[in-house]
Amino acid sequence: MTSGVAVNGIAMGVFIAFFILVTLVGFFAARWKRGDMSQLHEWGLGGRQFGTVISWFLVGGDFYTAYTVIAVPALVYSVGGYGFFALPYTILVYPFVFAVMPKLWEVCAKHNHVTAADYVEGVFGGKLFPAAIALTGIVATMPYIALQLVGMQVVLRNLGLGGETPLIIAFVVLALYTYASGLRAPAMIAFVKDIMIYIVVIAAVWLIPQKLGGYGAVFDAADKFFNAKSGATGLFLKPSQFPAYASLAFGSALAAFMYPHTMTGVLSAASASTVRKNAIFLPAYTLLLGLIALLGYMAIAAGVHVSVASDVVPALFGAIFPSWFVGFAAAAIAISALVPAAIMSIGAANLVTRNLYRPFASSKVTPEKEASVAKFMSLLVKFGALVFIIFLPTKYAIDLQLLGGVWILQIFPAVVFTLYAKRKPMTIPYLAGWLAGMASGTALAIAQGLKPTVGIGAGQLEVQVYIGLVALAINILVFGVASIGVRSTSPEVPAGTGS
Repeated sequence: MTSGVAVNGIAMGVFIAFFILVTLVGFFAARWKRGDMSQLHEWGLGGRQFGTVISWFLVGGDFYTAYTVIAVPALVYSVGGYGFFALPYTILVYPFVFAVMPKLWEVCAKHNHVTAADYVEGVFGGKLFPAAIALTGIVATMPYIALQLVGMQVVLRNLGLGGETPLIIAFVVLALYTYASGLRAPAMIAFVKDIMIYIVVIAAVWLIPQKLGGYGAVFDAADKFFNAKSGATGLFLKPSQFPAYASLAFGSALAAFMYPHTMTGVLSAASASTVRKNAIFLPAYTLLLGLIALLGYMAIAAGVHVSVASDVVPALFGAIFPSWFVGFAAAAIAISALVPAAIMSIGAANLVTRNLYRPFASSKVTPEKEASVAKFMSLLVKFGALVFIIFLPTKYAIDLQLLGGVWILQIFPAVVFTLYAKRKPMTIPYLAGWLAGMASGTALAIAQGLKPTVGIGAGQLEVQVYIGLVALAINILVFGVASIGVRSTSPEVPAGTGS
């Protein structure tokens, strides 16, 4: 079944060729850096042996996704400068990674922790709080996987392939090589994906402005376009947008590496030094993201008109480039969906296996059984995301991903604060803070119609602030009050030791 867009044979041929190449790479990955796939740390963390270069591609591959390539230019196309909030967010996140993640890696490697919830279990003990952390990660990740499907769906639709069949085929292939090769598959594919994306973006930012009269003409056209529109959109931010912009960037930066997929990328590194080096070199992706965002302005200058903003990038490429390059760009974006979707499903499967199945269903589970359950759960997670996209409107995935960002931010104190605590952390304050943050964040988001910000203050003093950050502030406040009320009698034990 085809969509309203005519199938371009050349573009389709190039797309299929690169998709087959990536499929072969995915299956070959099991032979690369060979390990015992019956062990969870081998299947789900690549044996913790990825060096600086591999980790750079892997973390970048799961952090900068297909939906990023589609959604960021679409947002800039729709609202102008406000859509660039992703840039300061990715700038802020890497100093945090440099400072915090190597310390977390050392603790997790020492005690064979595979997930953030494993680390929480090592710090606090018990089953319930680690399970709550695991569930938070799982529910925050599911809509994120669905959004990768949305990105691929946009690409396929603009190639002339409508309906669900092509999407199902693509994700069946993804499921099979992820099952067989584990984290090695997306790590290896990330090489291909990132090289292709860099080629696409560099070609776009070099050639498209030349055809449109230069960057001056691009920005001038965008400025006139937004000036003709009513509302808060514009080439530059308005003062009233500053608090929302800054808080979205800051809150997103704090949340970014709490997600299971980014945590999995960090914990798969060969050493703490590898994590630090990646934090130094990963800002190169921020430069790439800034260039990707500019495609929104280029689409305006090129006179691209679409009924759905997410079609902007494919429509722009279709209007400017020859068919073979359109197919190449489509393949690059589609592969950018496969890499993070694979890592996300592995991260979620690790959480289910280690922090739900093992403690509650089979406490004496063997390592082989643990890996087997994780593989099955990775299939189930992908299938759930696919069903979600096929049977529910895309808006639900976007709304739930917004909520997912609010939710995942609430595990920040339990994961980060405990790394620096001088006394053995007490469960009750952290659990109370988590509950308060989850409840308040969910309530505020629903009350705002699932918009990302909420007004703080009154009258002319009211400012819009990211809901996730407000919920985190409530989380920390409740944690602080509960800490004062609950006095620990345990001896001073360094936090994060897993003891």
